[in-house]
Amino acid sequence: MSPARRLLPWQAYAAGGALAAGVGVALPAGLPNDVLFSVVSISAAVATALGTRLHRPQRASAWWLLAGGLLAWALGDTSYAVCYTWLGWDAFPSVPDAFYLLAYPLIAVAMLRMARQARPGADREGVIDAAILAVGFGLLSWTFLVRPALAALPQDLPAGLVSLAYPVGDVLLLAMLVRVLSAAGPRSAAAGLLCGAATLMLTADTLWQYSDAYATLNDTWVDLAFTSSYVLWGAAALHPSMRRLSDPSPSSRHEFSPLRLAVLTGASLLAPGTLALQLVLGLPTEGWAVVVGATTLFLLVVARMSTLLRRLREQTDLLGDLARTDPLTGLLNRRSADAELQRAQERARGEGVPLVVALLDLDHFKAFNDTYGHPAGDALLVGAATAWTTALTGTGAQLARWGGEEFLLVITGWEPARVELLLDELRAVVPAGQAFSAGLAGWDGREETGVLVGRADEALYAAKHAGRACSRTAVAHRPEPQPGEYSRPSA
Repeated sequence: MSPARRLLPWQAYAAGGALAAGVGVALPAGLPNDVLFSVVSISAAVATALGTRLHRPQRASAWWLLAGGLLAWALGDTSYAVCYTWLGWDAFPSVPDAFYLLAYPLIAVAMLRMARQARPGADREGVIDAAILAVGFGLLSWTFLVRPALAALPQDLPAGLVSLAYPVGDVLLLAMLVRVLSAAGPRSAAAGLLCGAATLMLTADTLWQYSDAYATLNDTWVDLAFTSSYVLWGAAALHPSMRRLSDPSPSSRHEFSPLRLAVLTGASLLAPGTLALQLVLGLPTEGWAVVVGATTLFLLVVARMSTLLRRLREQTDLLGDLARTDPLTGLLNRRSADAELQRAQERARGEGVPLVVALLDLDHFKAFNDTYGHPAGDALLVGAATAWTTALTGTGAQLARWGGEEFLLVITGWEPARVELLLDELRAVVPAGQAFSAGLAGWDGREETGVLVGRADEALYAAKHAGRACSRTAVAHRPEPQPGEYSRPSA
C-alpha cells in the first residue's frame, strides 16, 4: 500500500481553520466562542508571517505589512472580547476601534504594494477600474452606512467619526483589492485565496456595520464570515505560489476580459440600483448623492473607454508594423518592398531620374549556418541589416529583406556605376568577416517590377559564377517599341 499523502502546511492550516469555524458556529455566544474567535484571528497573522519566512518571496515587504494589518485586526478582536464581553464595557469608541482602524491602512498599503510590484510603472487601467468599483460601492455605503454615522456627529463627534471611518476603510480595501486583481490577475492559488479572504472580510465587515446600525442580522453568521476570511488570509500566505504573486505580470493583464466587463458594468449600475433600492424599501432618496455618483461613474467609464481605444490604436499600429516589416531584421519585408519599388518607379518617372535595384546575397551563408549554428546565422543577418542601414543613411535608398539571405536595395537618382561603388562600401561592413555578391539592374522607365528584379537576379547569378564577393550589372534592357513609335532597324 502506498503511504498516506501528507498534508502541506497551507492545507493543514485550512483544514484546521475550517474545523474551528464549524465549532464556532456550534458554540453559544460567550467566553468559549470569543476565545476561539480570537485564536483564529491571531493565527492568521502568525500564519502570514510564517509563510513569508518559509517561502521567502523576492518582494516580501507587502506580506509583512499584511501580517501587521492582520495582527492589528486580531488585537482588535481580542480587546473587543476583553472589553465588551468580559469587562462589560458599553463605551464607543473604545480600545478595539483603535486596532481595527489601524488594520485598514496596513492591509490597504500591503495590497497596493502587491499591485505595484506585479505591474511596475503606470497602471491607468487598474486605477480607473478600482475607482469605478470604489465609487459604485461607496455610494451604497454612503446611503446605508455613512449617513447614519453622520447623523450621530452633532450628538457624539468621536462616535460619529469612528463610525464613518469603518465604511471608508472598507471602500479603500475594495479599491486596493481591484488594483491587485487588475495588476496580478488570478494566476495562482495564492491569488485566489487572497481574493477570497479580502472579499469575505469586506462582506463580513459591511454586514457587521449594517447590523450595528439597524440591528437586524444574526451575529453568528457574521462571525463565520470573519473566521473564514482569517483562514483564507493565512492559507494564502502559506501556499507556495505566494512567492510569485507579486512578480511582474505580462502586458496581457491589460486584456478586457468578459469577467472584468461584467464586474465594471455591475459597478456602474450601482447608482441607479441604489435609488431603486431606496424606493423599494420606502427610504428617503439620496438624490444628490445618486447624481454625483452617477456623474462620476459616467466620467470614469468614459476615461476607461478612452484607454481601451488608445490601446486598440497602439495594437493596430503594431499589427501594421508587423505586416510591413521582417520580424528578424526589422527591415521591410518582400511584400512591402514590392510596394516601395512601385512607388520608386512612379517617383523616378515623374522626376525623370534614374532608378537602380540591387539584389545582395550573403556568400556561403548555408556553410556559415552549418558551422556556427542557426542562432549565429540569425545574428549575422541582423548585424548585416543594421550595418547596411547605418551606411545607407542619407542616400535615400530603401533596404528590404527579400528572402533567406537575400536583400533588395532600391535607390533613385543614382547611376548603376555609382551604386556599384556604394555596394563596395556595404561589403566592407558585413559582420563576422563575411561578404556578399550583388546583381544590379537599371530601370528603363517602362518595364514592370518583376522584369526589373529578374534582371538584377540574373546579374546576381553572374556575380556568383564570377567568384562571389563582387557585383555585376545587368545589360541595359531595350524596351519593345510601343504602338505608334518608329523603331530604326539595326545596321
